[in-house]
Amino acid sequence: MSVWGGEAIHDAILSQLTSAPTGKKITKMAFTWTADGKVETLKAYDGAELLFTLTFTWNVDGTLNQVART
Repeated sequence: MSVWGGEAIHDAILSQLTSAPTGKKITKMAFTWTADGKVETLKAYDGAELLFTLTFTWNVDGTLNQVART
């Protein structure tokens, strides 16, 4: 795994964790970043409607710890 955790992010994006609710389609994604350049949140939208947010937490060594969906 790379230092920035890209493979883990890729796996999370392809999993059910990122599926749109029934009848919805993801048309836009918005990202926020930590001060050191790691993904902090990913927000998925159908048009202007927020469908879900993924929140990424990182270990002290810079590896990805967890991805949570809200």
